[in-house]
Amino acid sequence: MMYRSKIDGVFITFLSIAILIIGAVTLLPPFLDKEASITVVMIMVAIFLISVGFLLWTTFSIKYVFYEDYLLVKGGPFRSKIPYPSITKMAPTNDLFTGYRILSSKDGLELFYQSATLGSVKISPNNRDEFISELKKRCPNAEIQV
Repeated sequence: MMYRSKIDGVFITFLSIAILIIGAVTLLPPFLDKEASITVVMIMVAIFLISVGFLLWTTFSIKYVFYEDYLLVKGGPFRSKIPYPSITKMAPTNDLFTGYRILSSKDGLELFYQSATLGSVKISPNNRDEFISELKKRCPNAEIQV
């Protein structure tokens, strides 16, 4: 069973601002410099496209997949394979900017598990109630706060 990440307006605003800043830093200087060569312009455009492409890839490819033995949390090149027995707790969170997170909404869930590098991962499934129900089935011993 697969769930996509919820994307809210706060995250879209944050992403838009980040893209504008990257654009200003990479595209404005070569276009304002009258002596910039075409090579410099092409390099800066390539840096802009790669940076924005990476941001969009990691944002719009986020998904959470329930497999038989583990939950796969994936967003772009970032992924966590979380065995169900290692999940100890799940709690709601609205913290979008700190910790290990693979989410695109401030209305998220924080999964605590034993093998986590930072102790937990923050996620934001689109069908939250359905996701919680599925997690309860697969992790009956986990403390689930809603």
